[in-house]
Amino acid sequence: MRIPELAISKDINAQKEAIKETQIVINNSAVNIDIQFDDPTKKKFDRLHNAFKNLSSSHRIWDITDAHYQDRVATRSSASTLVNRRDVKFGLQSLPIIQSNYEALYFQNVNGADLYLYPTFILMYTNDQNFAIVGIDELSLTFSSVSFTETSTVPRDSKIFNKTWAKVNKNGTPDKRFKNNYQIPVVQYGRLRSSNSRGLNEEYQISHFEAAEAFGNAFEEYRRVCKVL
Repeated sequence: MRIPELAISKDINAQKEAIKETQIVINNSAVNIDIQFDDPTKKKFDRLHNAFKNLSSSHRIWDITDAHYQDRVATRSSASTLVNRRDVKFGLQSLPIIQSNYEALYFQNVNGADLYLYPTFILMYTNDQNFAIVGIDELSLTFSSVSFTETSTVPRDSKIFNKTWAKVNKNGTPDKRFKNNYQIPVVQYGRLRSSNSRGLNEEYQISHFEAAEAFGNAFEEYRRVCKVL
């Protein structure tokens, strides 16, 4: 059966109108944020933005999902804490529900809401129906150094500053009761911890120590500016 050209034309036009209406609904459901900085604040944010780009290019980034104490004497290990960690990604991303002239600094989270850091707030986002907004001045983000006994491959941008043994005595010497004892590198990683009064509590390890340190310092400087504004 041959469909009249007029009917086809009407059907196509109806579909076009439906697409337009759908796009209007999507646009109206998003929050539009056009952020304007004064020069000093913009410089602080640009520094944070550049530090984050360096941070996100680290060879390895881990989300610390669990940590617990272990008896070093019983295990004959040099490590007093065992951690469970998962590889995650950082990067620049945008969310459909936020329309902004700035991309968010994205922190993947293995066991909870991902973090999207915009210039004036942090969005803890699981999906469009499950998210929370935290002010920059409400967030505590601290940098520290961590010495990690690395039993896996050492990342290419990390520094080995010591070595230990798989089985070790209290004084750090190898336990000679174990015939196949071997050395293990001790690596310096950067640690970033973020928390707030609403229950956010995240810890990341970064293979590139200097990048993590630079980001931690840049964030604290920017946070101080936000508290004054």
